[in-house]
Amino acid sequence: MNKKLIKEVKRSFKTQFKDKDKPLLIFSPGRINLIGEHTDYNDGFAFPAAINKGIALAISKSDSKKSKAYALNKEEMYEFDLEGIAPLNKGGWRNYILGVVAELQNFGKTVGNFNSVFAGNIPGGAGMSSSAALENSFVYGLNELFDLGLTKHEMILISQKAEHNYAGVKCGIMDQYASMFGIKKSALLLDTRTVESEPYKIDFKDYKLMLINTNVKHDLSESAYNDRREVCEKVSKLLNIVALRDASKEDLDKIKSDISEEDYQKARYIINENNRVLEFSEAIQKDDINTLGDLLYQSHEGLSTKYKVSCAELDFLVDRAKENENVLGSRMMGGGFGGCTINLVKKDEFKKFKKEVSKKFRQAFETDCSVYSVKLAQGTQIVN
Repeated sequence: MNKKLIKEVKRSFKTQFKDKDKPLLIFSPGRINLIGEHTDYNDGFAFPAAINKGIALAISKSDSKKSKAYALNKEEMYEFDLEGIAPLNKGGWRNYILGVVAELQNFGKTVGNFNSVFAGNIPGGAGMSSSAALENSFVYGLNELFDLGLTKHEMILISQKAEHNYAGVKCGIMDQYASMFGIKKSALLLDTRTVESEPYKIDFKDYKLMLINTNVKHDLSESAYNDRREVCEKVSKLLNIVALRDASKEDLDKIKSDISEEDYQKARYIINENNRVLEFSEAIQKDDINTLGDLLYQSHEGLSTKYKVSCAELDFLVDRAKENENVLGSRMMGGGFGGCTINLVKKDEFKKFKKEVSKKFRQAFETDCSVYSVKLAQGTQIVN
């Protein structure tokens, strides 16, 4: 949790609203996913964790006729009516907030007018789920403020619906779940079918997590995401199963002649990745850190060559990691076509690798990558 960020939001709230009452303060973290990419919309397993970067929100009830939300990072104020809410064309951040309010109303909850200020320190486009953190901060804050009596599970479903219906992204539940339920120093083995998880406390020994952001987002991402999803659903139908989580490689081979080679490879990736998540959890229990690294490399290989959601910049970063003996494992993280790689790097070689990889990336792409270190943190919470 970031105290500096919370202070800034608090200060800005005072400036914007001259409110005598102290606002409710919420911190909602972003998330990383250690392994299990694109498995969530296949009812599969994933291994997300909340991180120590996120969204801070100050929110209070308002007597005025409209609700107000101020995006501190962008210095933009938005006023809206609680009646007749609809998605805005190119609404950006506004749609996430509108979506949460509208989905609460659809759920039969009455929300009153409110004033709010939020800010975040999750790097944009890095695949750390700033949108889920934003949705969760508002649903949590409004639930508390107006005594809506929602459980955390109900809250994340509202956040997910806001994303589907107002941001137009048919995401799985993993992002909202990890942001809401995160546990310090732990990752969550999440079963996305039952939406239940088991925390695994992870000791990375002499290594720590490094995220390297390519700072690119290729235009393919949204259409490609929806296309992959359609492929998975189509193959599941052919196999007569609910989702690819229920398929084995043998099942898939039986219908190999009925589908294109590309679709076969995509479905096969999902089946393999799902198994890798379970192997990852076993390796944590055995304290086998080398296997963790190896599984990260395998995951990337599948994402790049079979599921085909990587890009030149991500592959370049993983290749540089493979060449370096101080990196145990690396893979692209998130939807793909840009964003971050997640790496397990030796603590005392962290700075050296950061410098080295940044220089090589600059030479190759004439643009800079950004490097962050993150810690596994607590989920969405009240901070005052």
